[in-house]
Amino acid sequence: MLQGMTEFTVHLANRPGQLATLARRLADAGVNLEAFAAFAWGEEGVVRLMADDDDTARRVLDEASLAYDEKRVIATIVPNRPGALATLTESLAATGVNIDAMYLLHSNGGMLHYALAVNDPDTASAHLAV
Repeated sequence: MLQGMTEFTVHLANRPGQLATLARRLADAGVNLEAFAAFAWGEEGVVRLMADDDDTARRVLDEASLAYDEKRVIATIVPNRPGALATLTESLAATGVNIDAMYLLHSNGGMLHYALAVNDPDTASAHLAV
């Protein structure tokens, strides 16, 4: 499991420069991003990120007066083969765990390392191989 990892979901206006400003603020504070996804929905931009320093990332977001949510993130490793993702997600669904976000962190030696933000991390952790 990724101990102490937090997913930050940051809400931005969907306008030029908003993502660049966020990235610059994090960089200037020395925050390295471990995982990152960004998308727009109408006039809102949403950034999901995991940082190497949760406290500093939180401080940067607070100082920028950005709206954000936090969620504990868990990790698992699955074989890189057809059906592995289906098996993983079916296993969680069978226990009533909802996946809010999922990141492929990296692949290594035929294995895929995923990070998951879920509604019930304790139940999910008990059903995942880590």
